[in-house]
Amino acid sequence: QVQLVESGGGLVQAGGSLRLACVASGSIFSINAMGWYRQAPGMQRGLVVTITHGGTTNYGDSVKGRFTLSWDNAKSTVYLQMNSLKPEDTAVYYCMANAGRGEEEYVYWGQGTQVTVSS
Repeated sequence: QVQLVESGGGLVQAGGSLRLACVASGSIFSINAMGWYRQAPGMQRGLVVTITHGGTTNYGDSVKGRFTLSWDNAKSTVYLQMNSLKPEDTAVYYCMANAGRGEEEYVYWGQGTQVTVSS
């Protein structure tokens, strides 16, 4: 199993920046990909960005050019640098890890961290 702990959320004014961090523990050797999703009130959880173990990233259209994901393997941590934040970025941000192979492949989620962008 993989455990994920997020940090770094908070309240920021529009145009500001925040950096989220997600530390993985447990069976980290089995992780294939990590990333972030977000969920605003009344909305479905949606993609922010994912990164594979090989370094391939996939950004959601609404955050391209503003958000940057990095993966520090030595610390088993992914960082999400969020710049030029907009009120529509307000959501609970969830860290995700895909781990395992075949029938033993699972998706793990962190507990979520609130990001609020004021106008």
